[in-house]
Amino acid sequence: MAICGIEKEALLAALPKLRGLDVLVLGDLVLDEYVVGRATRLSREAPVPVLEFLRRFFLPGGAANPAQNVSALRSTAHQVGVVGDDDSGRELVNHLQRAGIRTDGLVVDRSRPTTTKTRILAEGTLVFPQQLARIDQAQHSPLGQDSVSQLVTHLGEEGARVDALLISDYKMGVVNEQTIAAALRVCRERRIILTVDSQGDLLKFRGFDVVKCNRREAEALLGRELRKDSDYEEAGASLLADLGSAAVILTRGDEGMSLVSEGGGNFHIPAANRSEVFDVTGAGDTVIAVVTLALAAGLEIVEAALLANYAAGLVVRKLGNATPSEEELGWAIEHWPEPRV
Repeated sequence: MAICGIEKEALLAALPKLRGLDVLVLGDLVLDEYVVGRATRLSREAPVPVLEFLRRFFLPGGAANPAQNVSALRSTAHQVGVVGDDDSGRELVNHLQRAGIRTDGLVVDRSRPTTTKTRILAEGTLVFPQQLARIDQAQHSPLGQDSVSQLVTHLGEEGARVDALLISDYKMGVVNEQTIAAALRVCRERRIILTVDSQGDLLKFRGFDVVKCNRREAEALLGRELRKDSDYEEAGASLLADLGSAAVILTRGDEGMSLVSEGGGNFHIPAANRSEVFDVTGAGDTVIAVVTLALAAGLEIVEAALLANYAAGLVVRKLGNATPSEEELGWAIEHWPEPRV
């Protein structure tokens, strides 16, 4: 059965094409810390559970997560971003290097700490621990000019050897007017794909090939609610015209995603997996990583969106920032039903 006119066999045949590519990932880097305990009683000091410590672990987050997704699908990610001169920064760099991610483009900024998000989890009888609280250590102030200049230099150097450039904006200073201009310049000179996973401020990404945002971000920009498929089609068409992009992807949580592209291609793709959703952290990072890889491999935007939809359905079944393997994607395409578009 065809999905958006594309047979499952075509999607399966496309998976090997995602291997062996080089993608530059620019954005705000985050170290995700997980502190897991077992709830034993309620505190006498406040109406909160007392957790007995079980374990602590770290995962790369922010713009490091799409880079991990690229690496997990057997391509090479070139990370460009900023870390602090601290233990968290060193922990993050070690994780990236162990994942096979190139870290030549990292800037160490001694004036600001590495962004760290600490999640407190309570483990019990459920499949996954439940998050009780999150503590963020982050700076949202603009980067110093020295760090920005280094990022621009790295974009030029790393951009000379990649097949696509992906920007992941978590609004912590790395994605700014100068780095956006440098990314546009590199991609135009080399005629390579330029994509972005935005966190609002969509209009600063004019001229990008693909812009991805979620429903809340699109509603904030357009000043209206998006409820029906027709609302998303109109929103996508408006954004497409304002941004001058080839495609806009609007993610809709458990409703899947909507794709509006040049030439009148409008598709609503329901979520591939709605029954085993345990943690939605990082699903959007997976979507933009898979879309970028697929387009760099020469696939059509509809094929890219379908593959990304399956990939997102896989990672929400796992705890924390997760990545799908090629084998897992193949399993999902084969075993999950075709979404009714």
